Amino acid sequence: MKEDKDTIIRVLQSLRRDYQQGKFDETTAKDNPFDQFSQWFEEVLNANFLEPNAMVVSTVNSEGVPSSRVVLLKKFDERGFVFFTNYESQKASEIAINPNVSLLFYWDKLERQVRINGKAEKIPPEESDEYFQTRPYLSKIGAWASKQSQPLKSRFTLMREVAKLTLKFPAYVPLPPFWGGYRVVPNYFEFWQGRPSRLHDRIAYKLQSDGSWSKQRLYP
Repeated sequence: MKEDKDTIIRVLQSLRRDYQQGKFDETTAKDNPFDQFSQWFEEVLNANFLEPNAMVVSTVNSEGVPSSRVVLLKKFDERGFVFFTNYESQKASEIAINPNVSLLFYWDKLERQVRINGKAEKIPPEESDEYFQTRPYLSKIGAWASKQSQPLKSRFTLMREVAKLTLKFPAYVPLPPFWGGYRVVPNYFEFWQGRPSRLHDRIAYKLQSDGSWSKQRLYP
């Protein structure tokens, strides 16, 4: 067993790439971080990623312990970045205590990542319902069936609940009162482009008191 672990460690230590895909600097970075994100995201959509809109959402509980999970970005504009979840989930409970969250996008094919810090706020129910009604039928049923983050005795228990709900909602599935969207309103962006020899390009944007954005390069 120790030899297996030692082999894994040696393999891990040997894993490395020299990033060569591109460069990013202050002269090419747009003045507005939302415009910069839009440009990069359009390139991501053309790069055949399996989940181009996957992002890590990190929250902090009342004891200061962080938690991270991958969710799907479903909308963004200059108001912020929207994802959907059960309002009784762990992430929602932690957002209720501390709305400061961090988002992370990592696009390995392009050797890029984007970090975003901001405050999460619930979106209006009608906006949540507009998205909810676009989901496949069984995804809507699943939102009703899942007591997200709570202990589950068995998968059979979950599937039995799904069966009950398909009888209750054979066609139209209303928005669950405990389910909806959060909009993360950013106050900080960081765009990272991998470069050779680990001398990466990092451009950060900070929201100023007058609503404008400052822009500066960071050491890699």
